Amino acid sequence: MQMNVSTSTPVISFKPVVLSAPGRGEDLQVRVSASATGSQLPIIIFSQGFGWSMDSYGPLVDYWAAHGFVVIQPTHLDSRTLNLPPDDPRTPLIWRFRVEDLKLILDQLDLIEASVPGLSGRLDRSRIAAAGHSWGGQTVSMLLGARVLDANGEPGEDMSDSRIKAGVLLSTTGLGGADLTPFAAEHFPFMHPSFSEMRTPTLVVAGDHDQSHLSTRGPDWFTDPYFLSPGSKSLLTLFGAEHILGGISGYNVAETTDENPERVALLRQLTWSYLRDALGLDNSSWIEARKALEESTNPLGRIEFK
Repeated sequence: MQMNVSTSTPVISFKPVVLSAPGRGEDLQVRVSASATGSQLPIIIFSQGFGWSMDSYGPLVDYWAAHGFVVIQPTHLDSRTLNLPPDDPRTPLIWRFRVEDLKLILDQLDLIEASVPGLSGRLDRSRIAAAGHSWGGQTVSMLLGARVLDANGEPGEDMSDSRIKAGVLLSTTGLGGADLTPFAAEHFPFMHPSFSEMRTPTLVVAGDHDQSHLSTRGPDWFTDPYFLSPGSKSLLTLFGAEHILGGISGYNVAETTDENPERVALLRQLTWSYLRDALGLDNSSWIEARKALEESTNPLGRIEFK
């Protein structure tokens, strides 16, 4: 499959930028990756899956940064690099700390910009997207308008953020309640989302072989954020893909059970072109990408939109 993609540029990656976070227990560390050249660069805030850190997801982050985005990655409290004890009092609320981490990044963009050599004056604050994988997808969905339902099925706090103009949800969990296994229902009560207010334009990405041990349903569970949310949404279903979608969480990662470089290449091109369109950077790349996938003689996935 061939699609038009901008020329790759050298990338500057800088870490850690340390953000003061009173009440979190420790400061928030973030990594910033950006093209070495260019101005008015749009921003992607990326939330990693459980256990990962700001050093993860190179196959996506490196590509996005080399093609014109500034990518900011926090290390959430659940990262294995922090080794938070299971009995830590913050553990039950990590899902909230994760959302607050992303909001802190938005609040501290001036500091982040000033801390990275060569980045000053090059950010486009009017074009900010958020992307996340797995638990990171749920984290990002909250900024897009999703809510966590309580035990009575009532929606909790609205934690959406109007500064986020578009989202990408990768392998993001679906409904809770009866759709959760007993283990998940006991240990992850926050995994009970409502997408009825998730109105921000979003690309949902799901693997049709992603069978979660947390759900009683099949791979269609990961399409709930698309089908159960209003407004402008797109769904990319990747054929044969499992939870790591071919290997997005890192280079040569042992946890990748479905390693497929072609799938990763397709995913990063499609997410790039989608965000270019959703953020108003151009009006042709996403259309061309969808057409290229539709006309492929051996497609690796399909795209639906509403």
